[in-house]
Amino acid sequence: MPDVIIIGGGVMGCGIAWRLAQAGRDTLVLERAIPGAEASSAAGGILAAQEESRGQGPLTDLALRSRARFRDVAAELHGVTGIDIGYRDCGVLAVAFSADDEAALAKRYAWQIENKLPLAWLDPDEMRAREPALGPAALAGLHFPEDGQVEPRAYLRALALAAASAGAKFTSGAYVRRVVQDGRRVTGVELEGEVVPARHVVVAAGSWSALIEGGDLPPRAVRPMRGQIAKLETRPPAVHGTITCPSGYLVGRPDGTVLAGSTMEAVGFDKRVTAGGLRHVLDLAVRLAPSLAEAPVVDTWANFRPATDDELPFLGPAHAEGLLLATGHFRNGILLSPITADIICDLVVRGSSRVDFEPFRLARLPT
Repeated sequence: MPDVIIIGGGVMGCGIAWRLAQAGRDTLVLERAIPGAEASSAAGGILAAQEESRGQGPLTDLALRSRARFRDVAAELHGVTGIDIGYRDCGVLAVAFSADDEAALAKRYAWQIENKLPLAWLDPDEMRAREPALGPAALAGLHFPEDGQVEPRAYLRALALAAASAGAKFTSGAYVRRVVQDGRRVTGVELEGEVVPARHVVVAAGSWSALIEGGDLPPRAVRPMRGQIAKLETRPPAVHGTITCPSGYLVGRPDGTVLAGSTMEAVGFDKRVTAGGLRHVLDLAVRLAPSLAEAPVVDTWANFRPATDDELPFLGPAHAEGLLLATGHFRNGILLSPITADIICDLVVRGSSRVDFEPFRLARLPT
């Protein structure tokens, strides 16, 4: 009997499995497709702990702590698997296209300076010194030097391989019918035709988490938010790092790949790439970097961010004893994956967490 069953083989499930297996816990990951096939591998991979934040609070604190873990995590994964996850502390440049955008940047600059976070206000010449391809519509910018990026697909492969190397087991094509409870205690997971017993169950199924019977999440507590992305290629690289604006982003890789994203669409579980979605991300790409108008589009895709009403994840114990949640990370799944794995592993192994997760508990919802 496994000590822990993890429902979901994305960045959360694989990261948690790795840490639990390292801690000597018999861990089984159940994934309905293949590990990393859903939102995790389709993300932009931006580690935007400061750029995404709109004020001091528990989510910002959690994001900063998790961002600080990535350099060591990248080195550890490379040592175990030989995979370079593409970690770059290249900074993130947030640009303003209008006076309203510039005023919003000024507010972000003020509170982050007040809290002694590293960032810089850039004028147009300074922005284009960092990103020469940046278009003339950009009026001002904030540079967040300690934000960065990873390559999500490489990161997911490395996490899955590291977890397996540490002893975690994976079952693909596993359709979970329900979490089995005896009274208010978790006893395992029911699949099609069998019940797999376990002492702990972790719900880490992203946008599908609230659909799991017995998972203690209310209906629509976590729901899908579609994002569409286009992949372009440039030679030599046109975009050197990550550029954001209020309606999307560009992520430049050293190999000349540029990701243009992303939409924010409440369309249920409709994963189709649409003409309107692509028009949005491509128009934005050309506005940010006009030379991208000549770049070939080599791939497009869409997937789902697991959204919550307050845009905070659900972390830690659910109502049933032995049931833990690691879901609802919205746009910060890649960024928050190391700290989430630490929290869940601590709760299983130690019975308490060295990281404060109180603001993210399921108990915050009204009963």
